[in-house]
Amino acid sequence: MCFELDSEPPIPRIAGAAVSHDSLTLEAPDGNVFAAFRATPDDPATTGIVILPDVRGLYHFYEELALRFAERAYVALAFDYFGRTAGAEKRDDDFEYMPHVQQTKADLIQADIGACVRDVRARGCTSIFTVGFCMGGRQSWLAAASGHGLRGAVGFYGHPGERNGVPGPIQRVADIECPILALQAGDDQNITADDNAQFDAVLDGAGIDHEVIVYDGAPHSFFDRKQEQFADASEDAWRRVLGFLERYA
Repeated sequence: MCFELDSEPPIPRIAGAAVSHDSLTLEAPDGNVFAAFRATPDDPATTGIVILPDVRGLYHFYEELALRFAERAYVALAFDYFGRTAGAEKRDDDFEYMPHVQQTKADLIQADIGACVRDVRARGCTSIFTVGFCMGGRQSWLAAASGHGLRGAVGFYGHPGERNGVPGPIQRVADIECPILALQAGDDQNITADDNAQFDAVLDGAGIDHEVIVYDGAPHSFFDRKQEQFADASEDAWRRVLGFLERYA
């Protein structure tokens, strides 16, 4: 993977923003207890964000991202994928995540997303979005097809097609029930131009409001990196995320 271990979201902090945050655990319908991080603005908010991390799970980067959303008056909840196999305790940078990634199942991830959506909704949010990265990008779009009542689903450099025999958003397009924003890397080694074009075409054919944006020359995980050469792509992607939230809330 090509993220930086000590990177933070390429988003300016809003000085003086009144926000609160908590590390917590949530429980899915199957009894899975998993870690989450919730950031809330001090003033009431009606729009909430469920953040789906990359393969690392609930990592510092995504806690900081939740805070950046809360500074902009959104309730934001980031969660961890590995409660069933690694428990709900905090982990350090040496955590070997790939054996746990390989044990995840799409339907169980969606069960955890459902628990997150219920938590955010219980805080007064009537418009809820998912925003995901890498495997979380794919799962964000699958959340749009999983009956969570979302207003929209955003994915950064997610794979839209079938993988290892598991249907992706392209195969589930008939079930998608909300607008889609895809922010893809043009220099991605695992997600091709044809993958992105097919996703765009099937969404268009299904009559789903969407944008599939490809950043030429940007690598997978460009938003997670510290290099200034990807600053323009990251800034544009963040602007599009905020515009998407405002448009469909």
